[in-house]
Amino acid sequence: MGDGRWGGADRWRSAGRTVTRVVAVWAVSTLTMLALAGLLPAFELQSADGDTFTRTALTAATAAGAFGLLGALVWPLLVRALLLVPALVLGLLVFFLNGSLLIVALWLIPDGRGAADPETAVVVAAVMSAVASATSTALAVRDDDAYRRRLYRLTGRTRPRDPGDAPEAVPGTVFLQLDGVGHHVLRGAVDDGLMPTVAGWLDAGHRLTPWRTDWSSQTGASQLGILHGSNEDVPAFRWYEKDTGRVMVSNRPAGAVELQRRAVRRTGDGGLLTVDGASRGNLFSGGADQLALVLSMAARRGRRNRSRAGYFAYFADPANAVRTAGSLVTECFREMGQSTRARLRREAPRVSRGGTYPFVRAFATVVERDVVVSAVMGDMLAGRTAVYADLVAYDEVAHHSGPHGRDTDQVLRRLDRAIALIATVAEHAPRPYRIVLLSDHGQSPGETFEGAYGLTLKDLVRAGCGLPVPRRVRRTRSGSEARDAARDALRSALHRPVDESGEADRELPAKLSEPLVLASGNLGLVSFPDVPHRMTREEIDRRHPALLRTLAHHPGVGFLLVASAEHGSVLLSRDGAEVPLAELTDTGPLAVFGRGAADAVRRTDGFPHVADIMVNSMYDPATGTVHAFEEQIGSHGGLGGEQSHPFLLSPPDLSPPVPPGSELVGAEHVHRVLRRWLRETSGPQIPLTPSPSTPRTEAALPFVPDEKH
Repeated sequence: MGDGRWGGADRWRSAGRTVTRVVAVWAVSTLTMLALAGLLPAFELQSADGDTFTRTALTAATAAGAFGLLGALVWPLLVRALLLVPALVLGLLVFFLNGSLLIVALWLIPDGRGAADPETAVVVAAVMSAVASATSTALAVRDDDAYRRRLYRLTGRTRPRDPGDAPEAVPGTVFLQLDGVGHHVLRGAVDDGLMPTVAGWLDAGHRLTPWRTDWSSQTGASQLGILHGSNEDVPAFRWYEKDTGRVMVSNRPAGAVELQRRAVRRTGDGGLLTVDGASRGNLFSGGADQLALVLSMAARRGRRNRSRAGYFAYFADPANAVRTAGSLVTECFREMGQSTRARLRREAPRVSRGGTYPFVRAFATVVERDVVVSAVMGDMLAGRTAVYADLVAYDEVAHHSGPHGRDTDQVLRRLDRAIALIATVAEHAPRPYRIVLLSDHGQSPGETFEGAYGLTLKDLVRAGCGLPVPRRVRRTRSGSEARDAARDALRSALHRPVDESGEADRELPAKLSEPLVLASGNLGLVSFPDVPHRMTREEIDRRHPALLRTLAHHPGVGFLLVASAEHGSVLLSRDGAEVPLAELTDTGPLAVFGRGAADAVRRTDGFPHVADIMVNSMYDPATGTVHAFEEQIGSHGGLGGEQSHPFLLSPPDLSPPVPPGSELVGAEHVHRVLRRWLRETSGPQIPLTPSPSTPRTEAALPFVPDEKH
């Protein structure tokens, strides 16, 4: 009975604290509204004849209470409607809808004492939401129960799962992929003080292990291998399949679904995350049941597509929506300012950054980051066993600004803050968590192929075939993974139709007898759609005698891979070398591309859908530059420089990724390492109770870290 009395007393105390916090937030909101009414002429809380201060205060309290209730009850419904509109107006709509709630709240005041212009209502609503959120957070510092509820609400959860009777806390694992951040870039960022969280982990004994990608150094191939254990027959970012007559594109929903299906069929396994896993912001699911912004799920319709849930969980809190929308708008202006500065300074190399790119960059670097980070926090609070999340911000900015410089330095700082926030929330999870950082590839700098030589790879191929070349050179389609993946994931999240046809209709030539030229960073693929098999060198020479010679001897081309009836397959290079693949080593034509290049080329040559001609751009080891066949000054996709050298950063309590003196080579090898780490702990996979909060950790929440605007 004593236990019952104490339990009842605890419930009463908890209820009393909740009421106190509600009243305190209401009071602060009322004072904020009074202050805004005094500062903004178009915002009124009095009748036309004037009111006493007491009457005005009551009016402000009524309006603040009504606005708070509308935010709690009506805002989630508005968010669902908000997810139906295009992303490019997301920021403006968030402010507009929040302002509309304030106008409704003022309309509910008796005797018409509240009024505000629509523009003023937007400002007042934004300030009110921010103040209420900050006040609620501050009041929860000393209250562990309130703090946990705040975390759960921020991440879209109501409570942790039933702790059951787990005898001990078995660690969970969070894999954070920093898209496009190469080993060299990470080391430089740590040395320059851009990533203090990562620096602290290294000082604490974390292992930083570089690894080598396959020839196709891009997210489609790397992440498929990491999450599903096989990236067989993924020769590039996009490629033509002669047996189906379609162009496969790694970051299109239809392509991602097919690649995942093939990998699962090949391995007979669902993926890295099949046991109590969550996949956040990735191209592929990894077999996880919990999904948010997963591209391979974006092609699903109706209730089967659970990837949209991440948006609703995050934006259901109006403070999150206002903060992220503000950051979205700020990022757009930041990009326009950085682009203008680069143009005025005549920086070189440089690519076009106009049109809708500022909005697309803002979505990739702000909205997707905020939603993914929040989803990971929710996964940890739910006690999930394995989480894999992709943060694409660096990759998107580096494509257009270059992998080194002020623009990408700012992104790396914000990524470090996101990592720190996730690590902080891990302290309050129902189980301990090991956080593993990794990347899928790096990026190599360099002027575009077109910028350096005045023509595209497609133009060069057509010239070698004796076909007419357009007088006005047309720019190649950019293959920015972050941009296109974000766009298609966004379309799905907004209930918009996604492109199911790949890019076949747009990329196929008007005449099937003409060559089809596709680009994947500094890797080019040339196919002849009217020939049902992989053409040999002898067949190509008979059809277009000058083509292979034109390509191999061009100064912007490093080497070609082509089949041969006499030698099986051969490597052709600018110095006239013709090396059969059976005799190929890392010396000779491939010497500048580093260790493992010959094995990477040989592996790709065995793929069923390798192109008739595989073209790798030149690489200058003195400058580290390549020439992308797309409009990118930071690129990846082939061999050459930093793009082939991502990293794996693991805590010291995990076993070493590879034995001393060994190398970590290929995404499939990384998959096996991550699998081993997940198996290293044994015991029941059941979450326990959350740990208590502290003022230090509370200070970092609930805001997703960003630069001051």
